[in-house]
Amino acid sequence: MTDVVLPCRNEAPALPGLLTRIPAGYRAIVVDNGSNDGTAEVAHAHGAEVISVAEPGYGAAVHAGVLAAAPADGVVCVMDADGSFDPAQLPALADHVRTGQVHLATGRRRPVDRKVWPLHARAANAVLAHRLRRTTGLRVHDIGPMRAVRRDDLLALGLTDRRFGYPLELLIAADRAGWRVVEVDVDYHPRAAGTRSKVTGTLLGTARAVRDMSTVLAR
Repeated sequence: MTDVVLPCRNEAPALPGLLTRIPAGYRAIVVDNGSNDGTAEVAHAHGAEVISVAEPGYGAAVHAGVLAAAPADGVVCVMDADGSFDPAQLPALADHVRTGQVHLATGRRRPVDRKVWPLHARAANAVLAHRLRRTTGLRVHDIGPMRAVRRDDLLALGLTDRRFGYPLELLIAADRAGWRVVEVDVDYHPRAAGTRSKVTGTLLGTARAVRDMSTVLAR
């Protein structure tokens, strides 16, 4: 069994369609990070394990989900729960880790439509990825929210960021630890109706993410 951590804040409209597509052999752990739209109730109704995290922030939600995971095969996946990713593509990442080919597999977003990924968010991501390539040995092009890694390896990195800087801190720490990292193309779809991105949905959200990630790069 492979656990899938789904950090959530007000993602109730996306969960029914998402949770029914979780592949066989994978178990969903929905981490409710301060939702007020019934996210936890919807997740429970569709068979997911649900934990609640009071501390706000993407990194706080992911970290709590990883701590709660107990994957039989040692591999844990993380994926946004807004409907923009297809859980059927999780094995494409997890299998790289499960077979020992790499320590970390990350998803490189490939939008299915030009309107899926707003220009301001795509540009910010490209700049951060470029800076990451210049300062590390990683050849990555996306600081994306879909990944697979062995749970114990991830916890051993001792990541401390609990906000939007978490994905970038993970990549930097992985490089410093000498990890083998692979980037896998994954489809990037429109978010489910009724949900809103905390990062790409607004200029302010993107600016906050860039701020958090820039702080991580400056350490």
